[in-house]
Amino acid sequence: MKLDHIVILARDIAASTRWYDALLGLIGFTRQRDHIWANGEGLAVDLREAQPDTRPYERFGAGLNHLGFTAPDIEALEAVRFGMADAGFEVPDIQHFDDDHAVFFKDPDGLRVEIAVYG
Repeated sequence: MKLDHIVILARDIAASTRWYDALLGLIGFTRQRDHIWANGEGLAVDLREAQPDTRPYERFGAGLNHLGFTAPDIEALEAVRFGMADAGFEVPDIQHFDDDHAVFFKDPDGLRVEIAVYG
């Protein structure tokens, strides 16, 4: 079995759609419908609007902490950083962990999306 899809609930669907459209396009996903992106490996990201009056995302609360994607090399990681900057989004610094490197982007609700290079 493999992971098929991820559903992300957003408070501001327009802002989140713009953000995910930029990021997911940079890491190999294509938009299938207004709110669904998929990659060539069969993983889909489905963005939906959160119900009003629900609690906001909490990084260390119960539930999902972050999404993680692997880049093939540091050049690909830098390309994602430059692409997000060109799209007008905040771009965090690369974090270095021995031989591993990662960037933790934050979506408009604060959910982190990690792009990492290992080894």
